[in-house]
Amino acid sequence: MQRLLVPEKIETERLVLQRLRYEDAEEIFYAYASKDEATRFVSWPIHQSIRDTRDFLRYARSAWTAGLDFSFSIRLKDSFRLIGGFGIVNDFGKIQFGYILSPTQWGKGFATEATQAVLRILKTQPDIYRIGTFVDAENTASIRVLHKCGLKEEARLPNWFRFVNQGNEPKDCILFTLPL
Repeated sequence: MQRLLVPEKIETERLVLQRLRYEDAEEIFYAYASKDEATRFVSWPIHQSIRDTRDFLRYARSAWTAGLDFSFSIRLKDSFRLIGGFGIVNDFGKIQFGYILSPTQWGKGFATEATQAVLRILKTQPDIYRIGTFVDAENTASIRVLHKCGLKEEARLPNWFRFVNQGNEPKDCILFTLPL
């Protein structure tokens, strides 16, 4: 298995995705990681302090180096303001991805733009045999994004995942995959 070739910086028309840096901690914390509404549908617990964010950044830096997990900031190209994050998990050629945006940036097409850019890169990797993600069946905004990006609904999974920021109760999820 060859190492996944993921650039440290990806640019789109309006965005810059770049490898997370320790210096991003405060921006991440205040833009989305400490926001109830932003973290509702993610798999990790809301950050209670910037220390939580710094702990995550230590993990993210080492996981990138190990080639297992690639975490990006999402920034506006014109102002370089941090508005979200994007993650890619590499399980020996099976890719799972996810994203999060500051609530102030919802509904502007940024999640679709970032996802399309990352998928273009992932589709060129020779050892990737599957690209997908799952979402809470109630997360209608992300469902729309994934459809726009060409992913197909593969399965509906009842009581499949416990979202820590939703009381840890099992939730129905939808599994999406990108036809390769």
